[in-house]
Amino acid sequence: MTFFDTAEVYGPLISEEVVGEALAPLRGKVQIASKFGFAVQEARPVPGQSMAAGLRRDARPENIRRAVEGSLKRLRVETIDLYYQHRADPNVPVEDGAGAVKDLAQAGKVRHFGLSEMSAATIRRAHAVLPVAAVQSEYSLLERAIEPEILTTCEALGIGFVPWGPLARGFLSGRFDASSTFDRIDRRSSVPAFTRDALKANLPLLALVRDWANRKGVTAAQFSLAWLMGQKPFIVPIPGTTSLRHMEENVGAAAVTLTATDLASIRAALEGTALKGVRTVESTRTDL
Repeated sequence: MTFFDTAEVYGPLISEEVVGEALAPLRGKVQIASKFGFAVQEARPVPGQSMAAGLRRDARPENIRRAVEGSLKRLRVETIDLYYQHRADPNVPVEDGAGAVKDLAQAGKVRHFGLSEMSAATIRRAHAVLPVAAVQSEYSLLERAIEPEILTTCEALGIGFVPWGPLARGFLSGRFDASSTFDRIDRRSSVPAFTRDALKANLPLLALVRDWANRKGVTAAQFSLAWLMGQKPFIVPIPGTTSLRHMEENVGAAAVTLTATDLASIRAALEGTALKGVRTVESTRTDL
């Protein structure tokens, strides 16, 4: 593992501090991605909500310049390898953010520019100002709405794709079933795919994952990550975990081989599997 993903808003601030301390001995051997785009200093998230809840989006160039200085200090680096705009700011054109990052790159503070959860049209607009190195959006066997347009755009423009939620918040690891419930402070309690009805409706997908995992002699999580990496050579998933055992399990996905025949067979099965509580293609045509 050489690619680590964090953001100013995670914590807020705390994740970057942890990543910076942990990776300090490995400077030059790993790549670190972070993100900007929220007015982090003005509020704190509410337990059970997303980490960005309650925080105003702020992609003004002056806020980007403020954010990068704090991130560099917390990450203990002189240059951030990949700097994403975390979410679109409805009040600031994406071109302004791209221009600000371009200035940071010229100053040696950023190596590459990325976008997170943005539409194909917005990606193209930003790319015209500063080449976008990577796009980060939710993508997994459960959440595949980005395939028709976002993934196609990335391939056409030579942009890497970084799936977050590659194990669908643990669903694809087989941790949950139709009887699973979630406490209010658990983020899954507010995610449509984790309602009782959706969990029940999506069990056939989990059965498909388990069947293929058994065929390959791997875990459901390893198969799910291998499937993602098998879709396109420019896809680099970022599974997150707080467990060393799960981290080691995830790393094992790199050794799983899925042939072209395997992938075609899996795709055919997926097309015949109805899902509930997931994103629609239409939802990817707007910036989140």
